[in-house]
Amino acid sequence: MTSTMAPEVPDPLDEPKGEIDLGILNDIIGFRIRRIQNHLSRSFSVLLGDDDLRPGVFSTLALIAANPGLSQKTLSREVGFDKASIVAILDNMEARGWTRRQRSTADRRRHHLFVTPEGQKALDRMAALARSNEAEAHATLSAEEQKTLGALLDKLYRAVASMPPNRD
Repeated sequence: MTSTMAPEVPDPLDEPKGEIDLGILNDIIGFRIRRIQNHLSRSFSVLLGDDDLRPGVFSTLALIAANPGLSQKTLSREVGFDKASIVAILDNMEARGWTRRQRSTADRRRHHLFVTPEGQKALDRMAALARSNEAEAHATLSAEEQKTLGALLDKLYRAVASMPPNRD
């Protein structure tokens, strides 16, 4: 006696194999950028191995190192964090001895930010890990595509950064 097996019917609750349809999210730039950033950020955090490092420390430290004397206000605008978040990140970095704040002589309400030699060492280590973390993503694109992507991201940033925060 032969048994006939019924064709296998996929279980709708099984995880899909491969890519899923993004639906309306295909048109949402923020989602598509954030999705990549989430994956890269998660693996970068694992590489850093320091649970006390708040998100944004690497980019904040890198911007201060590239722009000695940068104001907290400008830093906040450039990284897209509110002032309270920037203060918490700066407090953390100052406690580690990575940065120092210097009150402006022209305007006592402003602080200028500087990276210390210890902060530069930490930045060098984090930069090497960040490059390693993103190597595979960079290898996916040709040099020309990387250049184009950088230019497009900068163009989007300029447009988004100039938008008023609460538009109706």
